[in-house]
Formats: sequence, C-alpha cells, structure tokens
Amino acid sequence: MRAAEALKATAALHYPHADVLHLDVMAYVNTAFRKVYADLYLQIVTKHPTLWGMLYQVSDEAAPDGPSQRMRRAIERLSTRKLRIAIDDYAPDSVICTHFLPAELLMREIARSRFSVPVFVQVTDFDLHRMWVVSEMAGFFAGNDEVAFRMRAQHIPPERIHVTGIPVMPAFTQPHVRAECARQFGLAPERRTYLLMGGGAGLGVAPLAKRLLETDPDLQLVVLTGKNAQALAELKQLAARRAEPNLFPLGFTDEVAKLMACADLVVSKPGGLTTSECLAMGVPMLVTAPIPGQEERNADYLLEHGAALKAVDDLALEYRVQYLRRRPQMLMNMRERAKELGRPQAAHDALKLVFQHLAGK
Repeated sequence: MRAAEALKATAALHYPHADVLHLDVMAYVNTAFRKVYADLYLQIVTKHPTLWGMLYQVSDEAAPDGPSQRMRRAIERLSTRKLRIAIDDYAPDSVICTHFLPAELLMREIARSRFSVPVFVQVTDFDLHRMWVVSEMAGFFAGNDEVAFRMRAQHIPPERIHVTGIPVMPAFTQPHVRAECARQFGLAPERRTYLLMGGGAGLGVAPLAKRLLETDPDLQLVVLTGKNAQALAELKQLAARRAEPNLFPLGFTDEVAKLMACADLVVSKPGGLTTSECLAMGVPMLVTAPIPGQEERNADYLLEHGAALKAVDDLALEYRVQYLRRRPQMLMNMRERAKELGRPQAAHDALKLVFQHLAGK
C-alpha cells in the first residue's frame, strides 16, 4: 500500500494533469478473504515465522500452472470481482500493480482480450518471488540489479524490465537539515541517535527499547510504536522516570523522513518499503528478527553491501550496539554504503517510463 501511495503522491507533484486513483485490493474483497489474506498472514509471521518461511519457499518453487496455483488464482478471482468492477468503472489509461494479486487478475483479462490498457508491475522487495512473474504485463520495475537478473531468468523480455528501485514518498527524496529536524522533536542534534521502528502494529518495541537503553545509556532513542497504544503508554511512563530526556516515544506519524534525518541508525525489521526509505535517506540499519522469506532476502541485500548489521536475538543486538559505539567510523562507512544503494527517485523514474509508454516513445 505504501508503494502505491508513494506513486500517487509523486504523480501529483510531477504530473499534476494526471488523474491518479489508488485502489486497495483489501477494500474490495469479502471479510473471509480479508481475514485469510491479512489477519492470518500477521498471525503466522508473528507466531510461526518458520512456517511462513516454508510457505514462502514452497509457493516460490510451485509450478505456475500446477493445481495449487490454479486453485489459488480461482479463489482470488471469485473474491476480487468488486475490484474488477472498480477498475472498469474508472477506465484507466494504465495500471501499476504494487502487489501480484491484481496483476494476476488483469493478466487473465488481457489474455482473454477483455482488458486492453498497459499494466505494469512494481516489485516491492529486493527479491523476486515467483508470484510476481506475471505474463501479459507491459513492464516490470525492479528494486535492484539482482531482481532484474531473476526476472530475465524467468523469461521476462529484457526490454520490459526496468531497474528503478522501490517507490518511497516524496518526503524521503527531499533534503533535510539534521539540526532543524532535531529541534522540531526536542532532540539534541549532536548526540548519537537511534530510531527504533516497530511497524504499523508496533510489535515488540517496548522491550527492545529498554534493551537498547540498558546497552547504551548515552544513546538518544526515538521509538515509533505505530498504532500500538499500549506500547506507547508504557514507553511514555519509562521516559518520564528517566533521569535525563533520552527516550522519545511516538505513535503513528507522517514525519518518519524527518526522524530518519536525525538518526545515525535505524533499528527495524527489514520490510521492503522501510528498507527503501532508509536507503533513500542514506541511513544504515540494524535489522532485527527478519521474517523468513522476503525480509531475510532484503536483509541479505543490505548485509552484502555493508549498509546494515543483523541481530538474530537480544544478545546479538547488545553486542552490535556496543560494537558500533566503539567504532564510529564503521557507522559512517555504513552510512555511505546506504547512500550509494538508495534510489530516492524510484517512484518518479517508474512514472516517467509509464508516461513514455503511453506516449509511444
């Protein structure tokens, strides 16, 4: 959803004449399908991550025309009829899919000559799962060269593959002055600052924040709890009890880019969008407990290029925080690697290609 919102916001800036609509697939499906797709996924990745890793691998290796995949697509078609109607009612000149489900839906319609506008696919991780490989597409936007390499290995025509990055909101593409952003949030700009991100659900941030402050008492720690009101209240109580103000808990916020501008390091799970936002801002990461599958692949990408460290458990986290505290130059080097990997103009680059396609260039 964040990638789609980034494309829409970027289009409003650079193509104000264009009428852009963001359709969230989950808003057009029945309750049962939504529970299986969203709620069940969250339960599996939080309580049984190893199981999710197995499902990810099995589905990646499954034959596209095998019985399990045909059944899955049939269920999805039955559950997304309202989405198809919404697309027809809007009558777009082009479609960009930031999830494989609508791409698969439109693939079938194009193959049966019931949909004739160009459809593009934006892959939102630094890995290519087999479900993203959909025929009949006008183009594919890859996060990095390896994803493009994997696309070619899956026999996607090379001329349809574009390495543009993963779209981020315009705020992550703009220059931010650390001192000014720090003052806005009551932070000391010269102090070592880590940004702990718990995602929309804010899972596990409270104990992680306590561990970070115990490991490095001189640290200035900003914690994003998302929509987790309980974690926010707990951390606010902890902040009030501290002798000096070095813990800054925040709930859901649209100011993440400014907070990253204040940060020397982001501590977070390596989701595709969060990772891309960090790279766009040139901020290295300490990745924690990546979900087997796509998050592990995202973490591997960062680790291979020296833009992150990984903590597999609490002791690993403590060791790496202490390690970086004693080696400020290493953190500076990681920052340079992150900046080199960043593609802040990913959304704009993808949109330029779409509009060029529509113009026949």
